[in-house]
Amino acid sequence: MFDTAEYFNSLDMFGIRLGLAATNELMERAGHPEKNLRFIHIAGTNGKGSTGAMLERSLRQAGLRTGFYTSPHLIDIKERFRIDGKAVSAEEFNRAGKELHDQAAGGRFSYFEFATVLAMKIFAAAAVDAVIWETGMGGRLDATNAVTPDVSVITNIALDHQGHLGDNVAAIAGEKAGIIKPGKPVFHGVLPPEAEKVIREAAAAAGSPVYPPEFPVPEVSGFDGICQQFTYDGKKISLALPGRMQRENFRIVYNLLKYLAPKWNFRLSTALEGLSKVGWPARFQHLNNIIIDGGHNPDGVKALYEAVIERYPEEKFTIVYAAFGDKHAPECLKFLEKIADRFIFTVPGAGGRAAYSPAELTTFTGISSTVEYDPAKAVDQAVKNSRNRVIISGSLYLAGIALEILSTPESVLDLP
Repeated sequence: MFDTAEYFNSLDMFGIRLGLAATNELMERAGHPEKNLRFIHIAGTNGKGSTGAMLERSLRQAGLRTGFYTSPHLIDIKERFRIDGKAVSAEEFNRAGKELHDQAAGGRFSYFEFATVLAMKIFAAAAVDAVIWETGMGGRLDATNAVTPDVSVITNIALDHQGHLGDNVAAIAGEKAGIIKPGKPVFHGVLPPEAEKVIREAAAAAGSPVYPPEFPVPEVSGFDGICQQFTYDGKKISLALPGRMQRENFRIVYNLLKYLAPKWNFRLSTALEGLSKVGWPARFQHLNNIIIDGGHNPDGVKALYEAVIERYPEEKFTIVYAAFGDKHAPECLKFLEKIADRFIFTVPGAGGRAAYSPAELTTFTGISSTVEYDPAKAVDQAVKNSRNRVIISGSLYLAGIALEILSTPESVLDLP
């Protein structure tokens, strides 16, 4: 039997090839599986996954069959391909993978290009009603941009992946704006002024209406143990993802659901009920006294910091931290040291990419710290020996290692 996961292992996971030619070729070979799918295409520096998770759970609550394509995965590649919240079955993964492998014969396609077209095939076979479609990096030249979505979403824009996307916010905004398609509406979150200018100019050139958030970020009125509660546009909302950044992301989700409800024939009020059930692994995820968060750039770590001080204003934490070399660790640690009792520095746990050494990370903070070069041992050490709550952050790959140790595969593969 063909093993799709093994085939992916033969491809270059970290090789980045920007451009759509190969993806378009593979789509053609596969018979254009995307042609009958409705896409919500999401780009942004941070918040793509959690925004997508809110949309997926809300649309599912409203009775739509959903496909959800995300990257990277935490513990199992099948996470990237979810149908109605559940990772694709091994049988369907291998069937679709074998078919696409045969269709790709003789061509040269990257890991992400193959995964992107495979997602189209899996979702087409499942006859989903809506596809939540997350970019891998950037937008304009990302393989996911080979489709024409019903709507485009840009969550936020900050400095990240400068080596590929540009060294300033306006340049990065230009890459994200590449997902805007002629006449298709654009929904966005909080953007720096220079980024918003770029997005609006791109939308105007494409004849695409722009929908910014309508109302200010709501303040929390309470917690029920799982959900943060607040009022927005006169409606009481319970959101199972914590923190101010998730309330910012919610504003995009609300706007989009309000727009789509009459067009896709679902009730907005029913869709909003799904927000109390939404889950997204490794985003301020609680496992007893451990918080796992994949925030890996300054904006993402700032969001973690804000969520922590809102939920646990008086506490200090043992923090297990690792960072790839392009992730501005000194800036990230400026936020984390405000809530740290001590650090355990380690490595992200993925070969093939340059990373800060744990010893180097100790030079960026005056907080008490220790070094452990084995990330699994670092997690174990923190969990067994800490007198505080533990935060594990800095890398989605480190988060994946932690989840393999502390959780079950099903809890990561399948969304609530």
